[in-house]
Amino acid sequence: MDPHDQQQSLVTRRLLSVKNIILVLSGKGGVGKSSVTTQLALSLYDSSPTTRVGILDVDLTGPSIPRMLGVNDHGVHQSTSGWVPVYADGATTRFASMSIGFLLKNKGDSVVWRGPKKNGMIRQFLSDVRWGELDYLIIDTPPGTSDEHLSLMEHLAGLHSRLSAVVVTTPQAVALMDAIKCVSFTRAVNLPVLGVIENMSGYVCPCCGEISNVFSIGGGEEMARKENLRFLGSLPVDTELVGLLDAESAVSEVISDNQESFPLLRRYNATPSAKIFQGVVKNILDALANVTEPGS
Repeated sequence: MDPHDQQQSLVTRRLLSVKNIILVLSGKGGVGKSSVTTQLALSLYDSSPTTRVGILDVDLTGPSIPRMLGVNDHGVHQSTSGWVPVYADGATTRFASMSIGFLLKNKGDSVVWRGPKKNGMIRQFLSDVRWGELDYLIIDTPPGTSDEHLSLMEHLAGLHSRLSAVVVTTPQAVALMDAIKCVSFTRAVNLPVLGVIENMSGYVCPCCGEISNVFSIGGGEEMARKENLRFLGSLPVDTELVGLLDAESAVSEVISDNQESFPLLRRYNATPSAKIFQGVVKNILDALANVTEPGS
């Protein structure tokens, strides 16, 4: 067998037990793509007591998922069947995560790699990690459309029927222009798009909970309409969520509570964002049930 085909076959076999693979895309950095990825994973996990979720962080030069999940001090271990992912929900093991952040000796180390090495790392994440059975594998990608995105599409070619994407933008014109380029990329590689999320759309007052439109609003919905895509919802800036995802010990400081193995989820569900995101998840699940090819 050709080495390239053999590598693809390894990825396909490893991920055969993953029902849905969702790429989270953004045209530019700073639009909250990783926080949306985390919220999506938490919300899907909480949608059923048996749902199994995984997050793969392929933002190799700026991995933020480990900190957002409160597992920044964890490492990856080898087993006879491959790398063991880090389980953010502890012993429950329904919430798997993998990131290059778990592999760095020092969290402040930079990753200075050319395309081929990035490609090899992504291939290892897909083929060597013991993902097991998952209902959803959510892939947090770097901003823009680059080597990492092309590598993902190449390695996941054998699982195309399970692939889809979500595009994250903010309402500002510059972010929307770059988000349209993301949509163009999905059409070029025949990747179905579940819809568009408008992040940082307004501001939740930490005192009264009222949402104020301190920034522009509605740009993401208008872009979705023009591009013939589903609009999944608007997410305001929520200081409670920001504080939660920025707290390095969000999980570990309560892990001794025997009645709760996943305190991050409880804290997330107490934020205004969690309630708003329920509508986004409903739209995503509806879109998954009726997924169509891009541009159709």
